[in-house]
Amino acid sequence: MKKRTFLFSGTAIAGMVLLSYYPFRKAQGMKATSRLFEITKPEEEWRRLLTPEQFSVLRQQGTERARTSPLDKQYGKGTYRCAGCDLSLFTSKTKFDSGTGWPSFYAPIEGAIETTSDRSLLIARTEVHCRRCGGHLGHVFDDGPKPTGDRYCMNGVALKFVSG
Repeated sequence: MKKRTFLFSGTAIAGMVLLSYYPFRKAQGMKATSRLFEITKPEEEWRRLLTPEQFSVLRQQGTERARTSPLDKQYGKGTYRCAGCDLSLFTSKTKFDSGTGWPSFYAPIEGAIETTSDRSLLIARTEVHCRRCGGHLGHVFDDGPKPTGDRYCMNGVALKFVSG
């Protein structure tokens, strides 16, 4: 076997194995966790309570398309709450325009969120979820503004804005 054929075949097989992992993980829904959340519901109840887009993001770790959420350009005074359980997660004081097309914050309300490691795209990211219902909110990155340097890049469909 020629070296080029061997390398091409090996790369193709490795790529197929890695890519096959991603759809399988997404089909499994919420990640298995030993953590019990304050609010737990059967899948059927979540489907009844949430829109299809909210269910996809909050319960199946989906991602809304960039620049589709009206909350991306919402800059009024208020609180951003979990669309699944109504827990206050972020305040308008920590919101900023990241230019990414998703609502972004430099800090959550203390004790409102939890994070886990997410390797679904073959790179390590930090997933952000609601500490009360476990709903997937988005990811946190270390390229945000001062004072924290963090960018909590949230799916707008996972949030609801309450003015005031």
